[in-house]
Amino acid sequence: MTTVITSGKTIDDAIAEGLTRLNASKEQVQVQILQQPSKGFLGLFGAKPAKVELTLLSSKPTVQIPSSPAVPVSLEDRSTASPSTTEIADKEGSASTLSHDEAIQFVKEVGQSIGLELEVDIKRNRDGYTMNISGSDLGLLIGRRGQTLDALQYLVNIVANRYSDKYVRILLDAENFRERRRKTLEDLADRLAGRVIRSGKEVVLEPMSSQERKVIHAKLQNHARVKTISKGEEPNRRVVITLR
Repeated sequence: MTTVITSGKTIDDAIAEGLTRLNASKEQVQVQILQQPSKGFLGLFGAKPAKVELTLLSSKPTVQIPSSPAVPVSLEDRSTASPSTTEIADKEGSASTLSHDEAIQFVKEVGQSIGLELEVDIKRNRDGYTMNISGSDLGLLIGRRGQTLDALQYLVNIVANRYSDKYVRILLDAENFRERRRKTLEDLADRLAGRVIRSGKEVVLEPMSSQERKVIHAKLQNHARVKTISKGEEPNRRVVITLR
């Protein structure tokens, strides 16, 4: 007998995965549940997927697939053929939707844990997806200079990719904070570039995330009189503005 062990978000998902691997129906296998799914804390920490063991019963008939392409395939045989492009696309779309739902639910649970009722809107962008949060008292979720939002974004991407076959990248935003922060950093870069030109001395900025350092570098990369470099190790890596 053939046996496979599979996992999934739910028991049904794990069984469906096992049936696909065995190319069998539910009536043709014996199912043993090895582990019940657990969401864990906030749907992330300590979370466990469902795990099942499927054993193919010996009564399942063997299907012989003709090796010659000239032999016509019956309608019965076609049911075991490879999925069509449309079917594959549908599965990928479902996986993406599942990832989105997981991430949205996680953000809402985080908000509820600190007393916030959040609304979440997600849109596709060039690099992946942007998830925008709206609600009251979002300063708690953004934190000092966006540090809390960055940490939450890291966790959201972990949640979104737990059951996704294809990596999903999510940028987390809260009432357009990212754009407002980008504008603030660009203005800061211009002011400090002017200071460097006037004084002739380099300026070392405070530690920033890689995302914020990129904003400074991009703003001054074509500047005629100053240049930027990064120094230090994470999480204390800084941008230095100096004369060319």
